[in-house]
Amino acid sequence: MRITGPLHTKRLLLRLFNRHDLEAVYDMQSRPEVARYLYWAPRTRSQAADSLQEKLRCQSIEVEGDILNLAVERAEGGPVIGDLMLRYVSAVHRQAEIGYIFHPDAQGQGFATEATAAVIDLAFGQLGVHRVFGQIDGRNVASARVLERLGMRREAHLVENEWVKGEWTDEVIYGVLAHEWAKSRQSDT
Repeated sequence: MRITGPLHTKRLLLRLFNRHDLEAVYDMQSRPEVARYLYWAPRTRSQAADSLQEKLRCQSIEVEGDILNLAVERAEGGPVIGDLMLRYVSAVHRQAEIGYIFHPDAQGQGFATEATAAVIDLAFGQLGVHRVFGQIDGRNVASARVLERLGMRREAHLVENEWVKGEWTDEVIYGVLAHEWAKSRQSDT
């Protein structure tokens, strides 16, 4: 699966990352509030540059395990405000995982929900998966709300299953099936 150009939503543009995105990536990834519920600590400029290099390699999904990373901008332009990930988890079970981070200045405005919906559309449409899921830190209430607004069901709450940044953390898994997504999209129109 390759995207040939940017994806447009009502208020956003989703595109492949490019080398000019370093400042925006660093601005997001260096913030403690962005890294709080992730596996990594706030990143240095060098670490953000390494992260961007990885995103530049993740521009299509060809086989199981591949990742597609997309930068999110406001439709009217400006810097990157978000980072979306779609990972093709299993060809046999036709499953994909979504993930996202957004700049704190862009949070609370529905951008994560809007952008992630477009990526879920890609997963069910172009990639043809049966199930899309998201895994979040159990304390990340804002991210749980995003997944719930998308119509994803809370499927599991794994208690203290991971040791992250010096403490045990819970993991919560949300999922949605292709036929459920299609039905919810029909009711949105």
